[in-house]
Amino acid sequence: MRDAVMPLLRQRADPITVEVIGNSLAAIAEEMTVNLARTAHSTIVYEVQDFCTGLLDAEGRLVAQPGAGLPLFVGDLDAAVGDGLALYGPDGFAPGDVILTNHTGTCGQHLNNIVVYTPAFFEGKLIGFPATRAHWTDVGGRLAGGFLTDAETSFEEGIQLRTLKVYKHGAPDEELFRILRHNIRHPEASFGDLHAQIAACRMAERRLQELYARYGADIVGDAIATGWDQTERMVQAAIRTYPNGRYVAESFLDDDGVDLGRPVPIRVSVIVEDGSLTVDFSKMSPQVRGPINSGSAAGRSAARLALKYLVAPNVMANHGCFRPLKTILPEGTLISAREPAAMSWWQTPILTVIDTILLAMSKARPDRIPAGHYSDISAMLLTGWDSRTHRAYTNIEPVAGGWGARPHGDGPNATYTIGHGDTFNIPVEVLETRYPLHVERYALRCDSGGPGQYRGGLGLERIYRMLDNGMFNGLSERSKCLPWGLKNGLPGKSGSIALKRHGQVKLEHFQKITGLKLKRGDLLMFATGGGGGYGDPLTRPPERVAEDVRMGYVSIEKARQSYGVVIDPRTGVVDLTRTKALRSGSLRRNLVRKRPATTKATSRKRLN
Repeated sequence: MRDAVMPLLRQRADPITVEVIGNSLAAIAEEMTVNLARTAHSTIVYEVQDFCTGLLDAEGRLVAQPGAGLPLFVGDLDAAVGDGLALYGPDGFAPGDVILTNHTGTCGQHLNNIVVYTPAFFEGKLIGFPATRAHWTDVGGRLAGGFLTDAETSFEEGIQLRTLKVYKHGAPDEELFRILRHNIRHPEASFGDLHAQIAACRMAERRLQELYARYGADIVGDAIATGWDQTERMVQAAIRTYPNGRYVAESFLDDDGVDLGRPVPIRVSVIVEDGSLTVDFSKMSPQVRGPINSGSAAGRSAARLALKYLVAPNVMANHGCFRPLKTILPEGTLISAREPAAMSWWQTPILTVIDTILLAMSKARPDRIPAGHYSDISAMLLTGWDSRTHRAYTNIEPVAGGWGARPHGDGPNATYTIGHGDTFNIPVEVLETRYPLHVERYALRCDSGGPGQYRGGLGLERIYRMLDNGMFNGLSERSKCLPWGLKNGLPGKSGSIALKRHGQVKLEHFQKITGLKLKRGDLLMFATGGGGGYGDPLTRPPERVAEDVRMGYVSIEKARQSYGVVIDPRTGVVDLTRTKALRSGSLRRNLVRKRPATTKATSRKRLN
């Protein structure tokens, strides 16, 4: 049913005007993205683009959110703005106000993710809120940069700011800024990002006022409501391409970083019924002691992002997009944790939750769903003192990995996770200029993609040489629940972290580590996971396997062991006779026995 945006007797927008206004709103949100990336201070924001932008109406409903930025933030800005409306009321905002929040109970994410939004007015009336979220390099806490793998409460992770007006009527609140300045380690970086966020919101205020002045509040309001209705119908039609039924899947994480070795189960149930989609998280793991929890806003966002991947990849995120989605999310689960749960690595389970939803739906549409991807943020946090500049530094960046093979093609290599979308790496030249690091190796990881008729995408190998002393926090997950294959495809490899001390040969290996002290000359080694394979690897054409070997994607040994393809190491030519014998013999039986049962997805049950 259409949301009540205006009284029935007001003016209505014609179809062409609806389209023009809808595209204008999308363009405003996209311009916010460009402005924020262009003016931000920190590499995690302007290079990686770990941020989002959006426009919300006066009731906190999403009007437009562009595809750029982090998909993990799709459709969750309403929680932050909604908290402001609940605290201040719709009449509690004034022109020039700037509101800031990172409250875990509101946003459900780690404290580094700072939401900044402003109220927009036209002819004295509140018309909406331009909003941004960006990852600040530091927000205080026990160690610089956050990302604590062993935190047990949010109090260890940083300063918590719930819906504060840092500007009132256009004037900065110097007392709040003084609190911030003395509770974060790099105020110049964080304040630089803050002012970039404010500038993006201010620009959007002006663009909205121009749009309202041109068409009038009645026409713009009707165009927004009509756009929501159109989007809702598009999503409902796409959902109907899936058979009605209940689809269940489960997977797991290694542990929570505190109770080491204790697996954390991920269980989802998806119900498709006549154009609606219900994601049921009622059997999700309870919240844990370690910092992989997230709040209910992030849990709902996981369901929304899964919906986008399943049925609406080309539809702009707005309020209407998510009307056909229902989320059952009891309080106190891994993705609806109560305060003061630690959330440094909140995105780690969210990625696997989304992938597990897709695994469940692979039973409904096996022709559409890819195999599992590496599903691990593989983030690294390096902090320390740069003796070249005589300044402290904090470098945060994720490392890309492999995506699962598709029903009709190989998986993409070296791509950021399902929650990162079109975000970018930090170029080696920028890293080596801004931080005391040297990148020794940056290459695709041979044999990391899962074997299949279609091969899983490859992960990366990335090696950093320390040019000064420093400290490292990092996490590599899913070492036991490997990126799964589909249709007899084999799993991809998991990721890992290793350290080679200067002058030593032996490697130190880690899955989760906080406060690891590094010295000049040490080598920090990242290996990210690959995607699962799709289809029987023994049906992959031998010439495709030989090409993979020539490209360095697959080793000669792996070609023989997993694909049954014998290749002459001197010429690179396939021995067809030996390949045929190998594929038809014991290798096929051995591959079937070796397929791990790390995940489970049940067949659908048609609803009455």
